[in-house]
Parts: sequence; C-alpha cells; structure tokens
Amino acid sequence: MSEELAPGPQESPPAPRAGPREVWKKGGRLLSVLLAANVLLLACTLISGGAFNKVAVYDTDVFALLTTMMLLAMLWILFYLLRTVRCPCAVPYRDAHAGPIWLRGGLVLFGICTLIMDIFKTGYYSSFFECQSAIKILHPVIQAVFVIIQVGGGVSLCGRKELTLGHWKGPNKGIVHQSHSYSSSHSNASHAHLASDQRAGNPVGGDSCLCSTAVCQIFQQGYFYLYPFNIEYSLFASTMLYVMWKNVGRFLAFAPGHSHTPSPLSLFRETFFAGPVLGLLLFVIGLAVFIIYEVQVSGGGGRTRQALVIYYSFNIVCLGLTTLVSLSGSIIYRFDRRAMDHHKNPTRTLDVALLMGAALGQYAISYYSIVAVVAGTPQDLLAGLDLTHALLMIAQHTFQNIFIIESLHRGPPGAEPHSTPTKEPCQNLTFTNLDAFHTLPACPPTPRLVSPSPADQREAVAIISAPRSQWRRRCLRDISLFLLLCNVILWIMPAFGARPHFSNTVEVDFYGYSLWAAIVNICLPFGIFYRMHAVSSLLEVYVLS
Repeated sequence: MSEELAPGPQESPPAPRAGPREVWKKGGRLLSVLLAANVLLLACTLISGGAFNKVAVYDTDVFALLTTMMLLAMLWILFYLLRTVRCPCAVPYRDAHAGPIWLRGGLVLFGICTLIMDIFKTGYYSSFFECQSAIKILHPVIQAVFVIIQVGGGVSLCGRKELTLGHWKGPNKGIVHQSHSYSSSHSNASHAHLASDQRAGNPVGGDSCLCSTAVCQIFQQGYFYLYPFNIEYSLFASTMLYVMWKNVGRFLAFAPGHSHTPSPLSLFRETFFAGPVLGLLLFVIGLAVFIIYEVQVSGGGGRTRQALVIYYSFNIVCLGLTTLVSLSGSIIYRFDRRAMDHHKNPTRTLDVALLMGAALGQYAISYYSIVAVVAGTPQDLLAGLDLTHALLMIAQHTFQNIFIIESLHRGPPGAEPHSTPTKEPCQNLTFTNLDAFHTLPACPPTPRLVSPSPADQREAVAIISAPRSQWRRRCLRDISLFLLLCNVILWIMPAFGARPHFSNTVEVDFYGYSLWAAIVNICLPFGIFYRMHAVSSLLEVYVLS
C-alpha cells in the first residue's frame, strides 16, 4: 500500500540562494579573518618563545616577520589604491561614523611620531652596525615607508566601503604585540640586547657594541620615549581598519542629525568652562607629579617611598573626581529627553567592545592588588594607598564606561522620542460596542479661540524647553572635557614609564617577581590603550552633546 504524502502547511519554501556578491563578501571576510589570525598567532609564538633564555628565538626573528608582513601589506595597499584610482566610482559610499576628524587627526599625529621614532631607531642601530644584524636596521626603514603608505591610503579612504583583507590588518596586530613586549621592560638596558646578539652569532662583541657616544645616547633616549606613540598608532590603525573591514559590502543609510564635523567656532562654546579649567589644572599637576616620581625613583635611596606616596595621592584624587563626575553625567541623562539611537553602527559597536574589553586589563591588576594588600602583611601607609587606588580604579572604569556608552547611544540634540498620537475617545457614552468602537471617527477637538499650526506648537515647546536642555548640554560638555583631560594624563604616566607596580613591593613580595611581572606586562598594555580610546570616545561624546 503506497501512501502519497502531501506537503503540509508547516513546510516553508526553500531559502533563497545568496547572490554572487553576498558569497564573495562572506568568503572575503572568512579569508581575511583566517589570515589575520594566523599572523597574530605566529607573532605571539615568536614573542612568547623569545621570553625564555633556553629557547633560541631572538628579536631578529620577530623583526624579520614584521618586515615581511609590512612588505606584503604595502604591495596590497598600492595595488588597491591604483585599482581604485582607475575606477572613480569604485568607492561610492561613505560612513559618517567611521572617519571623524579626531580619529584621522590622531592617526596622522601618532603616525608622524612613529616616523620620528623610526629615524631615532635607525640612527641608534646604525651607531654600531658592525655588530648588529642587518634586519634591525632594515626594519625601521621599512616601517617608515609602511606608515606613510598606510596613513595616506587610510585617511583618504577612511570610512568608505572597500575591499580590505588581512594583509592590511595583520601587520598592525603583530606590531602591537612586539611593541607591548618591548614596553614591558622598565629599564633602558632593554635597548642593548647584547647577549641575544652574541648568542645569535654576531661577529663582533664586547665594548664596541655598547652605546657610548653622545649621538648614540640621544638616539637611544628618543627611541625609548617615542615608543608609546608607536603602540598607540598601531592600535589606532587596527581599530580603524576593523571598521573599514566591517563596511565591506555594506549599504549605508544616512542617519539624520549625526554630524561629526563641528565648526571651529562652536568647538568650545556652550560650556561653563569649569570642566576645561579643572581638567587643565589636574593635567599640569599630573605632569609635575610624574616628573617628580621619575626623578626620585631613578635616583634610588630612601626617596622611592616618598615618590610613591605622592604618586598614589594624586591618582586617588584624580580617580575620585572622575568617578564622581562620570556618575553625575549618568544622573543628568536620567532627565534627558533625547531619543536613543538604534541605528546599526559598526564604529559604535567596536567602541563599546574596546572600552569593555580594554578595561579588563586594569580590572585584573586592581583585583590582584586588592588580594595582595588584604592578605599580605604588614599593613602600612603604602598598603592603604595601594588598596584605595585599586578600589577607585575599578569604580572609575565602571562609571566612566557607563557614561560613555550611554552617551554614544543618545540621539543628537533636539531628537525627541517619537510618540504616535492616539485617538481621543468620545466622552459621555453610556454604552459602547467594542467591535464597532474602533471604526468610529475621532471626536472633533475642543473649540479654541485660536487654532495654532503644528509648526507653531513645536516652536512653542522648543522655546519652553530650551532653558532646561541648555544647562544639561553645557554640563555634559564640561563633563566630557574634564574626563578627556584626566584620561590624557592618566595615559601619559604609565605609557612613559611610571611603574609603581614594581617600585611598591607589596605585590612583588606576595606573588613573587616572575608572576607579578607577567600579570603587569600582560594587563597593563590594555589599560594604556583604554585611556587613549576613552579620549577619542569622550571627544565624540563632547561633539554629540
């Protein structure tokens, strides 16, 4: 007995097949992700392998990998730029969120500092080229050319829908890891790498490889102090390239009201000037504290404790104020009637992910410090300051992230939440048929002496609500500028060598030097990046307030 099965109503029609454009978009993303992941893992393997003396992996191997990847990336960038120039309509779309002036300006600024660093680096290694590997002199030269091509192509194409594969993103990730491994050392002796060069088979050794001339020492110091800008450049380039990668094959819709290019005349208007003045005051005091800390710690002796007390005291005051100000900004938003922006925005999604992810590094250091102070002995002034500093660091990151993320999701000024007007039900009805009630026309409005037009009503509401929204807008702008300046000084201190984690022996005695150094060297670069990314996000919050 044969049964004939008829298709039931639960069966759905077959899914439409993806067109060739969508297939290429997914295939290109998969290829770029796999390529970038392999480059990243290879760079991490070389760096972690070189961390152990018994493993024959040296910094020359890392330089060779980075040089090769930068050469491949330059070829890809030049090929794409030449191909785009031939087709004027090849890049028809522009993402207004992906290319704000401060992001492009920051990329150019850090790129220029990286070029200067490459000059110092080339001069430093050339001072004793007879006992250096050729790749150490070739690497900064190739990196300088790579930065020029990448900045020129990235700034001109930033925010557009384009074909960007892992050839462009992979080298920046490798440079970030190489830079972090370099910046983890907290002494100038890391510049010399003399022992590794001799183990690698350099022909000449001894005193001839030491940086003894005055010119060589100038190059060495310049190379050392400009390295933080190279780290930030690589991170800036990676984040912007990620947004460009997400815009591949994306059809952009214009979001009205979001202007990221404010006029210069309105940049510092509509503020109470309390935030900029207090922020500049803390910035200047922070620079003085940082100089005092560096001088006293490098001098040694019994002045390290005094330097740590000054450093922790300033940071406690700064973190406490920024925590209160961020909390105040979140409270102001409770009275803000602006609509929430729910448009799809890859840049904002990336900003939120980076803020939350980068904060984890400082969270980890703070929690390790709290455990060491609470469980360790003895309890003294430095231990109390360290504990207070760790607790405030957690609170500051939390409340600042809440304020920034909520600000980025707010609509532009004047964007009121839309509410659909409801029909005015008829009054004085003793009985109503609910089925027929919805078909009845709305009752005529109550007669008025004057019937204003909708435009007049909106104008009257704007005039009434303007004083309330104006003070909120000024407060939010002051808060944004104050937090921006505080994050700048909190970035300068750790980026340029302030390491109270090792000068204060509470954590070192509790965890041991090897474990604590690994924790700090892994987590601190995330904390440094968090500060600089918070600066760019706060500048966007200031413009959108």
